[in-house]
Amino acid sequence: MDILTSFKKMKKIRAVGLVIRPNSPELKVHYLKIKKKLKKLGIKLYVSKYSSTLLGCEGIEFEKMCKKSDFLIAIGGDGTLISLCRRSYKFKKPILGIYAGNLGFLTDIKCEESSSFLDKIFAGEYRIDNRMVLTVKFNYKDGKSRKVVAFNDAVFSRHSVDGMCNIKALVNGHIINNYKGDGLILSTPTGSTAYNLSVGGPVVYPLTQALILTPISPHSLTQRPLIMPVNFSVKFKSDSDLSIIIDGQEVYRMRDLESVEVKIGKRGVKMIHRVEKNYFQTIKEKLNWGQL
Repeated sequence: MDILTSFKKMKKIRAVGLVIRPNSPELKVHYLKIKKKLKKLGIKLYVSKYSSTLLGCEGIEFEKMCKKSDFLIAIGGDGTLISLCRRSYKFKKPILGIYAGNLGFLTDIKCEESSSFLDKIFAGEYRIDNRMVLTVKFNYKDGKSRKVVAFNDAVFSRHSVDGMCNIKALVNGHIINNYKGDGLILSTPTGSTAYNLSVGGPVVYPLTQALILTPISPHSLTQRPLIMPVNFSVKFKSDSDLSIIIDGQEVYRMRDLESVEVKIGKRGVKMIHRVEKNYFQTIKEKLNWGQL
């Protein structure tokens, strides 16, 4: 999987799909601007059914929207964009995040810039980056299994405030570590500036090929973040009462599982950005790097 190379631009755009941040009817004004611009350009706009209820417009089922659209738009913050990335993953559609949040690392187009940036998209002045994802396989005690995709991270966390997590991490059947503490974060490079950053994990350039393991409040000071190559598959086992949280949006219980296997997805998520987007400039703005 070549993560460092941008995807080729879209050949022909006939239709666009759109979702907005849940419970945010105030975003309707931005939807109307986008609708007006796309109509002027002769492009069909599909709105997911849930979002259409908030916007007071006609909508279609999410999967139909994804199938019919050449690219997708998320209006909101990073959470809205992540949700769209995960839900639309199997459709392999490029995604544009339009910023209406407070601390966004992923969405670099502001709401007031949406109309002008759409002009740039149709003029071919954009780029598509490939952001790697985690494939998380839950192996249940009854022999069944389930796979989900994590865009930012998969977090092993104490289900209750008392007690300690005890998590075995294995590669090729060999234990590489036994994590004891409040939990463990498995992060993509994109997710390195999320929960991973808040517990002292490394900031990793988002197009890097790596799997990041960061302990949460470890019992031993010798436990440190670990960066692993993308061709590794790591299996986790635990007798502790843990929750496994996927991108802060889905929760599973370790008590129901025999093990959890995590590896890098065979393909990433296509994200639309401005040509001049500079990741280090984003870091400087969001984290105040370089300030005296």
